[in-house]
Amino acid sequence: MTSSPAPFAAPASGAALEEGTQLTPRFDANGLITCVAVDAHTGEVLMLAHMNGDALALTMATGEAHYFSRSRGKLWKKGESSGHTQKVLEMRVDCDQDAVVIKVEMGGTGAACHTGRRSCFYRTVPLGAAPGPDTKLGFTGDTPRFDPAAVYGKPHDH
Repeated sequence: MTSSPAPFAAPASGAALEEGTQLTPRFDANGLITCVAVDAHTGEVLMLAHMNGDALALTMATGEAHYFSRSRGKLWKKGESSGHTQKVLEMRVDCDQDAVVIKVEMGGTGAACHTGRRSCFYRTVPLGAAPGPDTKLGFTGDTPRFDPAAVYGKPHDH
């Protein structure tokens, strides 16, 4: 479980949750909320990550995207090692306050993905066929904008 000492009100329910004006984020059992980052100008989905209370509070306070890495078990600021920062222009919360969307301007090369690509969603899943062990993904054509090994010095995980 991640610590979330950030100063948020207790989760609301019913009409207060869905129609109220108070931010009462509903973190999951691990203390996380899902966050989708989209390009503020094009609407392109760039990445999906998670925030704990600290990451959400820091993002709100600084206007720079902060996340919680499940694999590393720690808070991180987007771009802290790569320079590919995310300036948050708008943040929205969904109807039951368990997910947020942030509209961002990318810094650096404009690549949001640790693979060097603009978007983490650079592969397509075939539709209209039964899935199986031989299901092949397609590529969107989004090629790397930087060499991850040169930037991170080792394999990088979220």
